[in-house]
Amino acid sequence: MRAFTNASPRDVSHAMTLVTDARKANRTVALAGGGSDLLGMMKERLVTPDVLISLKSIQGLDQVKPAPGGGVTIGGLITLDALAHAAVIRERYTVLAEAAESVATPQIRNVGTLAGNICQRPWCWYYRNGFKCLKNGGNTCYSVTGENEFHAIFGGGPSYIVHPSDTAPALVALDATFRIVGPAGERNVPAGEFFTLPAADASRENVLKDGEMLASITLPSARKNVRSTYHKVLDREAWTHAVVSAAILLEMEKDTCRSARVVLGGVAPIPWRLPEVEKLLVGQRVTPDMAAKAGEAAVSGARPLAKNGYKVPLTRAVVARTLSGMTREG
Repeated sequence: MRAFTNASPRDVSHAMTLVTDARKANRTVALAGGGSDLLGMMKERLVTPDVLISLKSIQGLDQVKPAPGGGVTIGGLITLDALAHAAVIRERYTVLAEAAESVATPQIRNVGTLAGNICQRPWCWYYRNGFKCLKNGGNTCYSVTGENEFHAIFGGGPSYIVHPSDTAPALVALDATFRIVGPAGERNVPAGEFFTLPAADASRENVLKDGEMLASITLPSARKNVRSTYHKVLDREAWTHAVVSAAILLEMEKDTCRSARVVLGGVAPIPWRLPEVEKLLVGQRVTPDMAAKAGEAAVSGARPLAKNGYKVPLTRAVVARTLSGMTREG
């Protein structure tokens, strides 16, 4: 690990001042919440900042609070474990609680933050092992002709990474809003517009600019008669990312679906929303036959690589079985 200076800001404004001061001195900056991913990347020299700004010293960004006009605001520094056990999240936004509790291991959930989980870099083995790929300053995605068992079947090109976050699909399904703070001020971005495809910029996964931080996430007021869940398929039991996952939210009137959100994880460089599946479900009874049709529609347009074709039937089954399970429970 290269030597760096550590800084602990008093508040968000002070953090942005530290970013500005470092830039004026021609020093590179990294922002850290829990640091469980960033510090590992620093050890591998994938990230080599001159200044590490530790956000954990900022008070109040680890809470779940009522939002003006309804809903809740979640501080970006809340740990995944605290988020999963927050009563209001568990009761009203179940899909997010289930996504948070599915991340990695208890030890990592006790340290890792919501903002960190959303903004973590890809876990493609070429990038993580220092290959000069598109994510690491090169001009090649080695997975195209190499090892691509866990890579994208939707939205790939020129890079075929999959977004590693469990909470991101849930937040897109919940229509969350992200508050981003940077040296130039702050802005609010819908969760569905926060993540970016490689075709837009292969070196990035989101709209964060250098020196910006994801300060908080706001969820709209929970609606009545909404059921939501997060289902994740792993290749082993612990400390791993989704091979395929689904965040599904259904607004039901008796046994008829009035609105739906279906967002996949583990299959694309961004949380992959399925609007055609959502349209298929609206106005329908979610019977086993309808769930099967939704599963078929979920894989329309899939473009697997040489070694990840198994993700197509797996995705189909995950969507169908998750929908069937939700309606049985109702």
